[in-house]
Amino acid sequence: MMRTHGSDGGVAQAVFRRFNALRPLSDEDAAALEHAILEGLLRAGPGEDLIAEGDPVDSVRLVLSGWLFRHKTLEDGRRQIVNFILPGETCDAHAYLLSTMDHSITTATPVAYAEIKRARFEQLMVANRTLAEAFMCETLLNSAIQREWVINLGRRAAFERVAHLFCEIFERLRPVGLVDGNSCALPVTQTDLADATGLSVVHLNRTIQELRASGLIVLKDRTLTIGDLDALKNAAMYSPNYLRLYQAK
Repeated sequence: MMRTHGSDGGVAQAVFRRFNALRPLSDEDAAALEHAILEGLLRAGPGEDLIAEGDPVDSVRLVLSGWLFRHKTLEDGRRQIVNFILPGETCDAHAYLLSTMDHSITTATPVAYAEIKRARFEQLMVANRTLAEAFMCETLLNSAIQREWVINLGRRAAFERVAHLFCEIFERLRPVGLVDGNSCALPVTQTDLADATGLSVVHLNRTIQELRASGLIVLKDRTLTIGDLDALKNAAMYSPNYLRLYQAK
């Protein structure tokens, strides 16, 4: 695995936008977070494990750019992706309180991320109450997303399931400025999407073709374009209530 250090602070804008959407950061808060990010700036290529199930945890990782996914794999090789981790999001806030990691986090694309060691992170939380609240909101938001994914896998039909995932990705990218009109990046494979929705690749492909034929989406050049977001939400029975932590108090 190759990971290289970097020093370009501008790449952290997605983190600042996301955290400001959770809790407005003062200039002092932003400066403290940026300093911690630049101390631990790293890069990884696609298909690399940032951390594997069973590994000890001693850091918090913030995604500056690129996509990752959380997953668990059965002994026979079957994999379930339990969430995508998008730019600006935290890989494992507060996971260092556990003795070992209970799942794996793998890069789907080239990724820039910051690794903040536990002592440094705790120092930052004690000194900056707003940052501490923002990280807690991040944890609560991830829990809300996880509950929605359980409903997706357990109760929604394939068409609704894939439509719901596309709605969620679009809405999660919006606060960090990574939506262009009605389009956003979707740099994951159909195998990844199948493993995230609990479908076979054949069933996933057929479902995407149904969404295309309905005029709801266009998938081209690793870009998702939603023809009518309201119509897609209706098809998915999608409600954004679980993401409303983005409405800063």
